[in-house]
Amino acid sequence: MTTFSDLNIKKPLLNALAELGMEHPTSIQEKVFSPIMAGKDVLGIAQTGTGKTLAFLLPTLCQWSFSKERFAQMLIVVPTRELVVQIVEEIDKLTKYMSVTTVGVYGGANINTQDATVSKGLDILVATPGRLLDLALRGSLPLKGIKKFIIDEVDEMLNLGFRTQLTNILDILPKKRQNLLFSATLLEEVENLIDTFFTQPERVEAAPAGTPLTNIQQIVYQVPNFYTKLNFLEHLLTTDEDMTKVLVFAESKSLADAIFEHLEPIFGEEIGVIHSNKAQNNRFQTVENFKEGNTRILIATDIISRGIDIMEVSHVINFDMPEVPETHIHRIGRTGRADKKGIALSFVTPKEKPRKAAIEAFMAKKMKPVKMPVEVEVSTEIAPHEIELVLMPNIKTKASTIERGASFHEKKAKNKKVNNKIRVKEKMHAKYGKPKTRGDKHAKPPR
Repeated sequence: MTTFSDLNIKKPLLNALAELGMEHPTSIQEKVFSPIMAGKDVLGIAQTGTGKTLAFLLPTLCQWSFSKERFAQMLIVVPTRELVVQIVEEIDKLTKYMSVTTVGVYGGANINTQDATVSKGLDILVATPGRLLDLALRGSLPLKGIKKFIIDEVDEMLNLGFRTQLTNILDILPKKRQNLLFSATLLEEVENLIDTFFTQPERVEAAPAGTPLTNIQQIVYQVPNFYTKLNFLEHLLTTDEDMTKVLVFAESKSLADAIFEHLEPIFGEEIGVIHSNKAQNNRFQTVENFKEGNTRILIATDIISRGIDIMEVSHVINFDMPEVPETHIHRIGRTGRADKKGIALSFVTPKEKPRKAAIEAFMAKKMKPVKMPVEVEVSTEIAPHEIELVLMPNIKTKASTIERGASFHEKKAKNKKVNNKIRVKEKMHAKYGKPKTRGDKHAKPPR
């Protein structure tokens, strides 16, 4: 088996890897190392949890050399703030014995503080697209020194609507640079982006796009409705001692909050919730508590289904089935990481069966059906969001041609509104028998 020592990696990086307890590269890390070191543009396709971050960091850090310039040499663009923070942390760990300055910038934080930080000088910049452009347009972040441009989670970047921002970034980058793109799935839009802006990058695929991780056991339960799902989730979290670190995915922010509000009185500080409506500091602290094991259960939307590296997740629970099949792959990829076993449970209502079928077709694999325990209370109550809104058709009717009969009555005279405006002159004449002449210089004098 290949070790990191077998690759052409600098001694400071090998020492850092040894301290992190990392000895063997994953498939994607091994396959992309040589093409990147050779200076080629690379498109890396690999499943979630296979070490894509290290796959582009190790060879690029091997090629990094000290520069007196205060401008960044390497630019890494990612879709979320959480991923910015995570990659900066990974770089700091790997460059423990190197003099590398890394800065992360993202929206939702004070731009003036970030402006001052990047103005001091840096070697590697990790950024979300919007904040990167904000700082570049301010003039405080020159990009003329960029030698390596890396886009991580390309498919998610495009799914979130960042194509325009990516186009603008590419327009202001130096033409001579190495481009590295990494993605979990190869969507048509990703291929269109590559055809438009990149010149035949070498494609390196560690596993077929969309293939689920083989070390994750997938189980599906037929559950009739939302409130029964809540009862079942509470039952599992209370009775299953193997659920040591559980990530529960909900389809929306409101549903995530509803699940949290139901379970929080039972589990207290053991449970947390995260979604985009939460304050930035709250989101960071919630993820950190879950990573460190201070929180056993984390309720989340798909904001953390991509990129965030949380080790030792024992179970992923799909409280709702995702609408996009690829999202299922990213969700369950939060468990079974680093060659460890993982378990993914999915709750499916009758209305969600088409989504389940689409996911299984995408994976080319069936999830194992298991019956819900009989001791779980089955609710007959229907949640508000489960009630279908029936819209009445807007039927246009023709104007009635029926003649009014005896039932039609004319309005009384006092109810008839007549817009007859009477001028003041006419009022005066009616009252005094003569026209009003006061102040009228053209009026004839009285005889």
